[in-house]
Amino acid sequence: MGISRDSRHKRSHTGAKRAQYRKKRKFELGRQPANTKLGAKRIHEVRVRGGNKKFRAMRLDTGTFSWGSEAISRKTRIVAVVYNASNNELVRTNTLVKGAIVQIDATPFRQWYENHYAQVLGKKKRQSSEEEAESLANKARSKHLQAKVAARKGNVEQALDDQFVSGRLYAIISSRPGQSGRCDGYILEGKELDFYVRKIRSKK
Repeated sequence: MGISRDSRHKRSHTGAKRAQYRKKRKFELGRQPANTKLGAKRIHEVRVRGGNKKFRAMRLDTGTFSWGSEAISRKTRIVAVVYNASNNELVRTNTLVKGAIVQIDATPFRQWYENHYAQVLGKKKRQSSEEEAESLANKARSKHLQAKVAARKGNVEQALDDQFVSGRLYAIISSRPGQSGRCDGYILEGKELDFYVRKIRSKK
């Protein structure tokens, strides 16, 4: 028996069994879940209704993530799945689905921030941060660019700054890897970050 998305086989809300007046139809078909895992990129192309294509990601290890408060996005490496509201099994098996909380590599975002604001990120525990700050401030720039950089004011919340120290950021997947073949999302900030950090700690 194939996977079907019809509701005719379901009982009515009063519990009565519905009469079978037709068989399954092609337009009601369903397919097996992709269960996208963390690993070297592997994508299958699926021909769907109307001759269109879906891209079934079987394995992915990178994605484009945006930093909302700074209005930038960067392609970065996905390190691990850390939380999933629907099922703990998806965390254990490192399954990438929409709404999953993942840890991503902070390097592309840190490099952009330090270049844009000429300030060191995650300076609390990083070695020789004073030297780094000095080298960033004294980097060869034109007077026009120096004035632009000086006018910028970078301000990162403490919870996010602590993550930059460890080199990993919490992010949420907003794309559907099994449909689009991509694993994109955004970095968690503010109250949303606090909420998920509490959830992650309570699971451990």
